[in-house]
Formats: sequence, C-alpha cells, structure tokens
Amino acid sequence: MARSELDLLVVGGGINGAGIARDAAGRGLATLLVEQDDLAAHTSSWSTKLIHGGLRYLEHGEFRLVREALMERERLLAIAPHIIHPLRFVLPHDVAVRPAWLVRAGLFLYDHLASRSRLPASARIDLARDPRGAPLEPLTRVGFAYSDCAVDDARLVVLNAVDARERGAEVRVGTRLETAWREDGHWLATLRGPAGESSQVKARILVNAAGPWVAQMLNGRLGLDTAKSVRLVKGSHIVVPRLYDGAHAYVLQNPDRRLVFAIPYQGDLTLIGTTDVPHDGTPEDPRISPQEMDYLIASINRWFRRKIAAADVVWHFSGVRPLFDDGAISASAVTRDYVFDLDAPAGCAPLLSVFGGKLTTYRRLAEHALRDLAPFLPGLGPAWTADEALPGGDIPDGDVASFARGLLRDKPFLGAARALRLAGAYGTRACAFLDGVSSEAGLGRDFGAGLTEAEVSYLARAEWARTGADVLWRRSKLGLRLPAAATAQIDAFLKTM
Repeated sequence: MARSELDLLVVGGGINGAGIARDAAGRGLATLLVEQDDLAAHTSSWSTKLIHGGLRYLEHGEFRLVREALMERERLLAIAPHIIHPLRFVLPHDVAVRPAWLVRAGLFLYDHLASRSRLPASARIDLARDPRGAPLEPLTRVGFAYSDCAVDDARLVVLNAVDARERGAEVRVGTRLETAWREDGHWLATLRGPAGESSQVKARILVNAAGPWVAQMLNGRLGLDTAKSVRLVKGSHIVVPRLYDGAHAYVLQNPDRRLVFAIPYQGDLTLIGTTDVPHDGTPEDPRISPQEMDYLIASINRWFRRKIAAADVVWHFSGVRPLFDDGAISASAVTRDYVFDLDAPAGCAPLLSVFGGKLTTYRRLAEHALRDLAPFLPGLGPAWTADEALPGGDIPDGDVASFARGLLRDKPFLGAARALRLAGAYGTRACAFLDGVSSEAGLGRDFGAGLTEAEVSYLARAEWARTGADVLWRRSKLGLRLPAAATAQIDAFLKTM
C-alpha cells in the first residue's frame, strides 16, 4: 500500500467484499481486501448464476428488495455485457399451485416496479402452439414469459476485485485474518499469508464481509458479540446434457410452491436448481444430499417430456447462503435482503458487518455500506459505480457477438468458438494476452478446450489464479470440458511462473 495506514480493511473475497473494496478504492480510500481462500471460492460461485429481480420474493412482500434488484439488473447489464446477458424465462402455469390471476399480477409488478429499457415485458403464451411448449408435458396450455439475466457469478467477483486494484486497492488472496482488536481509535489486525507468513496492518475501519463466516468472525476472531445472526441455507444444483433446443429458460412450479429453474448452460448443458434447505454443518464444503438430487430430478421429470436420472448428472454443486436470520419458519421464506450491523462505540474504530445479500444487489449494497461509513470518513467522494463499466465491459454497444467476430477477423487462428468464449469471459481485456500474438503457437501450450499458457498466465498475473481449480472452476468453467489430469498440469505450469 502507498500509505502505511489503511482507511478500510475488508475481510471476505466474495461478491460483497469485492464490491465494497471496488467502491471504496474508487472514492480514494486506502483499501485492503483479504480472502482466506480464493476469490468467489464459496457462496458467490455456487449460485443459480442469475441477475434477477426475484419474482418469487413478491409473494413474501419483499417489494423494496425486488424493486432495487430490478433497477440493479438494468445497471449491471449495462456495465458488464460480456459476463451478463438477457435471458427469457418460460413459466408454465400450474393452477394447483398458484391461480393465474396471481401470476399475472406478479408479472405486472415485475414489469413496472422499476424502469425497464433493455428487456422486453412479460407476456402470456399458449404452450400448445408456442414452440417453447414442445419440450414440456401437456399439463397446461397456459404459460407466461418474462425476462431476467444470466451471469458468470465467479467472474463478476473477480472483475470487481480487478477494478478495485486498478483504482488503488490491494487484494490479497490466501490471506486469513487471524485476529483484530481496537487500539487508539484504529483496528490492528494480524494476517496470515499463503506461505504461513504473519503480518500486521492498521486500519481506521474494519468491514466484515465474511459471508457464512460473518458471525464466527464477530464472536471468534474479533471477540465481539452481536444480537444479529446468520441462517445458513444450502442451495444445490445439478447439470445435465441439454434438455431442449432454444436459448430460453424454464421456471417450474412445484407442489411445495417452490420454483426450480432449467437454464441453458455452457452451450450444450442445462443447469437445474435450486434447493432451499437448512444447513447445519460447516460452510466449507457443502454437498448435495440424495434427497436434494431426487427433488430436482422429480421437478424436471414432472414437467419435461425428456426424463432424466441421477446417471445423467454430469456435475453438481452446492453453496451455503448466509441469509440474515429474520425468524422465518421456512428456509425458502428467509429474506434475501441484506442487513448491516454497525458497531461504532464513541472513540472506537468502527466495525461494519454485512449479513445476507445477493449477487444482483451487491453494487447497491456497497453504496449503502459506504454511505453508512461516511460519517467516519470526512471528505469521502461521491458514489460512482452505477455507470462505470467493469473491466472488459466497455464493448461497443454491449454487443459481445460483434466483438467476438472482430476478434476472429484479427486472430483467425482462434476459431469461432474460442473467440466467442474469450469475448464472453474477458470482453475488451482479452486483448491483454492476445495483442502481439499472430499464430496459435504464440499462445503457448494448449491444455485442452482452447485454454492456453497465454490465458493461464494472464489469469495468474491479473486475476490472482494460483491453482488449476482457480482457473478451471472459477475463472472459467472449463473443468466441465477437460479431464481431471488437466488440473495437475495447470498446477505444475503455475508453479513455474
């Protein structure tokens, strides 16, 4: 850091921590973000991968949250068109679960709670005549269509961290906050680095954005108590070979009133999820249960003509959502809104703890966090993130397909599929490792699926990738395409850098 004293020490490299670090750095604050594992190593990379208003939250009266999320959906689509794209959803109607008038009313609100300029309005469709009804069992003729967005969740986190660093923040992955205490109006924190080395930093403000560990951080490493608590809810997903043709998704109503998504994924796959079950174990390594697997398969088999079984699942993942415990009986009814706990006794350094939140509202959450901390930061600059593109998002007109065609014209050796993948992952930042390369050989060894040494080197240099898993499962999803041996090969290559 250029200054020995930090303004903000942010603990937690998920979407909330990365978003707060980016916002703070852009306002001129000396900021350090520490993450004990990898960026997006936990909750933020195990989501349904949507930027959405949260249609079902309307049933729980979460109108403010839905409105804020719908507003953010428009903003994020504008600032990150390379990793966020519009997605049309088809919702077949089940009269036994919800009356049609209720669905129509919900969709009307969804269309009008916030201004909408980039996505089409909802519509009623006849599933017996519309081609989108063909993959479905003939359980109903009535369907509805509406719009939301898909996102590469882990890359959203990484790009916020990249922007934070480029605006002056320091980002340390593999770095654990061991303990922190207040002294002379500041926080003193002991950090443990990736090689086991210990260091101390001094900060005016500490931000606890540790996700599922937020309460453990308060009660353990900081030695503080809070009346607020986190409710851990596990969400599991499965991925199967593509169930249907078309670029649209489906929203399936279930007898328990929950919604399950079937979403086009990685071109030839379908992502199915999610479950909502209480999680009583540790947050580190959640696993899908047989009951969750059966639930998702049954939901698909109820609605789709093409049936699936456990043997069709090519990948599954689970994440623990750190939701603010509002006392709801059902895990599905727990609020997805975020809550702050600001601990700032007179004369003491402030501590801001973040409970809950969701991908879609992370940018607004960061703005709110800086607003609440403004009284302790005289001269704090204004909010700025609403219209500033994330790294690589400055694609002309947000047209990723056109940008990919331009890449292919300039670098025909890439091939159309790889040019489109690179445009969708890096946007204009693809030029950082493609400039000056005039042939396939110039990219170095190909580990498979078009992943080359040039790209892996860039991920290590610019995006903190340290292992093959970082590259294959968070910076990309090429782990779905490559054999298990590729992880060890990339690990070995990274050790040479």
